[in-house]
Amino acid sequence: MKKILSTVILLLGLSGIVQAKPLFKALAIYENGGNHLPYSKVARVWLDSLAKKENFEVDYVNDTRKFNPEFLTAYQLIIQLDYPPYAWKDNEKQAFKDYIEKGKGGWIGFHHATLLGDFDGYKMWPWFSGFMGNITFKTYIPDFAQGGVVVEKTNHPVFKGIPKKFLIKKEEWYTYNKSPREHVNVLASVDENTYQPSDVPKMGDHPVIWTNEKMKARNIYIFMGHGSELFQDKTYQKLFQNAIFWASKPYLK
Repeated sequence: MKKILSTVILLLGLSGIVQAKPLFKALAIYENGGNHLPYSKVARVWLDSLAKKENFEVDYVNDTRKFNPEFLTAYQLIIQLDYPPYAWKDNEKQAFKDYIEKGKGGWIGFHHATLLGDFDGYKMWPWFSGFMGNITFKTYIPDFAQGGVVVEKTNHPVFKGIPKKFLIKKEEWYTYNKSPREHVNVLASVDENTYQPSDVPKMGDHPVIWTNEKMKARNIYIFMGHGSELFQDKTYQKLFQNAIFWASKPYLK
């Protein structure tokens, strides 16, 4: 017994604390430039801190060149930080599509993932539009607006510890050609009557958090994600954290 205790003490002395095996491994993808880079930079610092605290790992990539079935198999969760589905090669699209449709891991997408249309010389990817509820981007609020988010599915795990209504102080608030509600499970929407300033583009029924239950992958889209100041909001941090553990839960090692 003394020998065993001595060995444990020695190990603790050499390594501090014996680390448990990480619960899961996440892949975060973000643009290495553009208007959304400040958000992604702060998100990376926040994610690394959360991962250390909650015992999971995060790798980061700035493009999809590594996307193939073998590469994606290493990850139980993909976090698409402000990265629109442009310039992906056919084999990369297929690897991602299989990951989602076959439920090989979870997915969280933010903000820029629904900039769906023909942009920057790239044609819209129809499959991804369908994944997001058969929508295309219409317009946005270039000077930003404050808006109140209304939780519709209060019992959903991503809203644990989240108030039924919460304020986002600054966001672009995309509008689409139609509401995705017919094709996805809407979890929360923005009340356009709370916009400040009020004279900005509106779309009526305006979902901002949803999940596509037709896909085997556990997935959630969260529109809010333009500016780094969001990480000063404890409610936003809690929502992001809840989404990570909800989306990854079925795939924990």
